[in-house]
Amino acid sequence: MAIRPDALPTDPAALTEMVLALDAENEKLRVAMQTLKEMIFGKRSERLAVLVDKQLALELGDLETDATLPVQANDDAPAAKPPGKVRKKARRNIGALPKHLPRCGQVLEPEATACPCCQGQLHKIGEGVSEVLDIIPAILRVLRTIRPKYGCRSCTDGVVQAKVLPRLIESGMASTALVSHVVVSKFAWYLPLYRQVQILARQGVHLDRATLAGWVKRAAWWLRSLYELQLCTIQDAPRVFCDETPMPVLDPGRHRTRICQFWAHAMDDRPWGGPAPPAVAYVFADGRGTEEIAGQLTGFSGILQVDGYAAYKALARGHGGAIQLAFCLAHARRKFVEVYKTTQSPFAREVIERLQAVYALEAEIRGSSAEQRLATRRNRSAPPMAALKARLTEMVDQLFSQSKLAEAINYALNHWDGLTLFLSDGRVEVDSNTVERSIRPIAMGRRNSLFSGSEGGAESWAILASIVNTAKLHERDPQAYLTDVLERIVCGRTKSHQLHELLAWNWKAARQRIAQAAA
Repeated sequence: MAIRPDALPTDPAALTEMVLALDAENEKLRVAMQTLKEMIFGKRSERLAVLVDKQLALELGDLETDATLPVQANDDAPAAKPPGKVRKKARRNIGALPKHLPRCGQVLEPEATACPCCQGQLHKIGEGVSEVLDIIPAILRVLRTIRPKYGCRSCTDGVVQAKVLPRLIESGMASTALVSHVVVSKFAWYLPLYRQVQILARQGVHLDRATLAGWVKRAAWWLRSLYELQLCTIQDAPRVFCDETPMPVLDPGRHRTRICQFWAHAMDDRPWGGPAPPAVAYVFADGRGTEEIAGQLTGFSGILQVDGYAAYKALARGHGGAIQLAFCLAHARRKFVEVYKTTQSPFAREVIERLQAVYALEAEIRGSSAEQRLATRRNRSAPPMAALKARLTEMVDQLFSQSKLAEAINYALNHWDGLTLFLSDGRVEVDSNTVERSIRPIAMGRRNSLFSGSEGGAESWAILASIVNTAKLHERDPQAYLTDVLERIVCGRTKSHQLHELLAWNWKAARQRIAQAAA
């Protein structure tokens, strides 16, 4: 509503307060408009553009080639090379094909093997060999199981025959490998079931999408115990990453979807050489309130690395100090990045540069022990962080409380103890990007599948995505891993008290021992 002249206050102080409020509101509207313009019209490359002169483009953790020491998804590359540190050579394939791949040769003989001069027979003096990478598309086949019967000619009771092997789907038409292929295609490579139905139809196999959904549900049923063991193993760790993301679930009665949640629990001690291997487990829940996360972390005590969501704070308060929150420095920095993009604030740029120095140090000490990391952080990161807090405290009093810059500063100051917990514990990461990278597959699958058909389907999604994506974290072929695990569970070769042997990190170690013994 427009302000009428007769509605303006006559008191100068009240008029000043009104002008400041309108100016703050206009700033928020300008920031919102600029953000929308960037989302709608901005190029993708511009979204990762350099924000300041000394800040390089953000790295993406899933593109890193070093599997032992992962780089956080939002970490910035150091502005300058550390003294004495040699830049790692980029791993590029310039034509050397993997030696483990089978070779299939084709010989190209010349049209004539007679000498063009004397017509004598030519003999082979050498050869030229070139290699290219080839592919054989997926081949569907029918696997026949034949059980011969043997009888005794001397008596009538001497007939023997091998027992029928247990099957993943009793009386079904799909082998374990085919079901694993469907599961991995959906939850590892984000291929919805209806597209897989179309692909199978091109090979003359016409199936209904509900049939594939039944296979997926059955696989999740067999893997539930392994999933629960994996989830418990993560929650038993002294330091756990946690995050959540929306998951639309179809609500048939209302003919629409309702928004539920996937919670992700992750662990990874590789940055400091700790005992916890990389793993992630997703939990489906109706909402994202405190009661949901409290029910999932019943009995947990330790460090929880999270963002600034209020449910985590309420959870920590309700546990009387048993849970210590380590907040995400990347989230705090992101707020200043948004301010700088829209307003070009010099102070926002200053904060980004200061935090850039902290991330540059983290890149240097990644892979060191927890004790070494803590000592280096106290000597080189603690003073800059203390100076940053002083600058934030000084600046916030000079800003209107409703401005975007003031909101970013207040967020950092209100979460300061959790944001700086890494200065008192060498195991703690500066941000929660470990779990943000792990939750990305859920977002990719949601974008392609749009929604889950039911709550049961969402629970199956959580189980299978946890198993498959943890295998990917260990750089295992998810198809080979899932097929082997399902066959061992279905056939009873791995008993319930031996399920820990099928966890991705134990399975990987066992396969490495077998390979070393065979070499």
